[in-house]
Amino acid sequence: MHRSATIRAAGAALIIAAAGAAQAAPEYFIVDLGIVNSGDFASQGFGVSDNGIATGRSFGNPTQAFTWTLSGGLVGLPNSTDPARAFSAGNAVNNSGTVVGSGATTAFGSSPIPLMWKNGSVIVLGDAGFGAGRANGINNLGVAVGSVGGGNDETPAIFTEELTTLITTTGPGGVLMRTAFGINDAGLIAGSGIDPNNAARNVGLVYDANTNTMTEVGLLPGTNGALAFGISQAGHVVGVSSTNQSGGTPFVWTAETGNIEIPLPANTSQASARAVNSDGWVVGTGSGAFAVPFLYDGTQTYTLADLIPAGSGWDLDGNTSSSALGISEDGTIVGTGVFNGETRAYAMILIPAPGAGVAFALAGLFAARRRR
Repeated sequence: MHRSATIRAAGAALIIAAAGAAQAAPEYFIVDLGIVNSGDFASQGFGVSDNGIATGRSFGNPTQAFTWTLSGGLVGLPNSTDPARAFSAGNAVNNSGTVVGSGATTAFGSSPIPLMWKNGSVIVLGDAGFGAGRANGINNLGVAVGSVGGGNDETPAIFTEELTTLITTTGPGGVLMRTAFGINDAGLIAGSGIDPNNAARNVGLVYDANTNTMTEVGLLPGTNGALAFGISQAGHVVGVSSTNQSGGTPFVWTAETGNIEIPLPANTSQASARAVNSDGWVVGTGSGAFAVPFLYDGTQTYTLADLIPAGSGWDLDGNTSSSALGISEDGTIVGTGVFNGETRAYAMILIPAPGAGVAFALAGLFAARRRR
């Protein structure tokens, strides 16, 4: 065979390989985040920063929030002592490692207060006059969001170390937010609320702190309500769409595309999307006989159990404890699963796709052809 024919044949083979690599499912390895104290009996992963810092809680007496990094491992965070709250959870973390969450008097979340952990110290957010409160999200500027009060008096709030600002702006038809779940660096806040004209439906909302405007999102065809849980730096919003608070179909929304339905993971009848990165990769949890955490890459929905090595010891689709609640900019996923029979927080780290190597091989091949 002539050299040119050999190059053409090899090039064709590599192009076919590249196409196959592009269509292949992403591959991950999975890490047990562990527990804070030797006597703790479980841990849960609740969030991850854009750059891969994880947070959650380790169950024991007391229950503690934590941070985790691949290089540094698990670090427990102190509970509030004034007021005393022996049961804490980290709900979100930013690129500086500042964590926000809640402290409570019981493992079930009684009498919650919003907390921030910065440089290893715990800070109580909000004002004692608000009573209950919780912090659910934080951006890279150190601005947190959540809510204060409870029940019919729950009000979304923006927290800094010094100030609490309530969000009272209403949207079309008078819809209003009850709690804020996420905030990006542009000041867009995702949350959920109510329609005072129709108590049967939930309302997914995006609040723009710069323009003081409220936008309803998440209404898929055939539904009348939604919950919005997460927002990316690029403005994607994710959550669950439903009818009169019944059932649930995950969605991803942007101002440009509107609402897009996310296909349900296998063996589920409903699901909720909980977090999204700037590439539009979405994670969440489906439900059927068991809880089934999933990844949606903008085209296809994958169950996380199918993306990790066989024989890893992890059960991510045969129990009711599993979840996927956070995804970083590089695709790291954080949630909860069962590892060798124990409930544990995990981080799933994306293995670089083989397509990059194929691209380099193609570049070298065509360069050789040009040299000839």
